[in-house]
Amino acid sequence: QVQLVESGGGLVQPGGSLTLSCTASGFSLRLYTIGWFRQVPGLEREFVASHDYRDRREKYADRVAGRFTISRDNAKNTIYLQLDNLRPEDTAVYYCAASGRSRPTSSYDYADWGQGTQVTVSS
Repeated sequence: QVQLVESGGGLVQPGGSLTLSCTASGFSLRLYTIGWFRQVPGLEREFVASHDYRDRREKYADRVAGRFTISRDNAKNTIYLQLDNLRPEDTAVYYCAASGRSRPTSSYDYADWGQGTQVTVSS
């Protein structure tokens, strides 16, 4: 059974940091591009970052570039998202997703999704 499980969310003050993890079971992440997305209730899910399995290219949304870092550990079958210098507007449920495509262009290219982990940035 293909499954993605996120962890690491929580409550953090503005300027703080969190590390999100996404662990896969039932398949090997080394053959998949992994993306992180986030969603606020009432708004559309938005792209945050991705890590391409073929060329290891990292891609970031403009509003998180320079603050977030995506990485993978194929031996642990896990993808990480390091969130630094967090802002209140980063508050959302964060989802990881897997795509069999290199350089996917939209969320529709991701076939498998985790259940999400809540990140709340507040003083």
